[in-house]
Amino acid sequence: MNALDEVAYRLALAKGFLAEAEQDVGLTRWRSCVDNAQLTVENSGKAILASFGVSPKTHDPAKQVAALLRSQSVRENIREQMQRLLPDLLALGTTEHFLTDYGDEATYTLPWDLFTQEAAADALAAARRTFEQTQELLDMIAAWRRGESSGK
Repeated sequence: MNALDEVAYRLALAKGFLAEAEQDVGLTRWRSCVDNAQLTVENSGKAILASFGVSPKTHDPAKQVAALLRSQSVRENIREQMQRLLPDLLALGTTEHFLTDYGDEATYTLPWDLFTQEAAADALAAARRTFEQTQELLDMIAAWRRGESSGK
């Protein structure tokens, strides 16, 4: 798979998981909504990484996105957009991924007992934001590579 195929694949995954998270709210499945929202955010982050040629084999793309930001090889307008994504990438990272699947193994709390309607609403809002911002960012990156962007 080439980088463009990887980006398209990850973005399609993110879109599908976002649609499922939306459905989960209507079905009052809070754990499932958070799980699908986390997968939306994760795959959005992986799409960004793939657009820079970074292999997105992680449940926590925030670390690699932060590393890209530190590398100084990213234009300022793109850097700013990536920085806006970081809080949601961090909030719905590895910890959420494992909690939605396994619960809290230290306290033997099942995943269905961990997530409330409020948690689902917060996760869904983060997923929507991340997906929208990722699409904008990918457009900015494509324009930059074509030489169309006037970013610093």
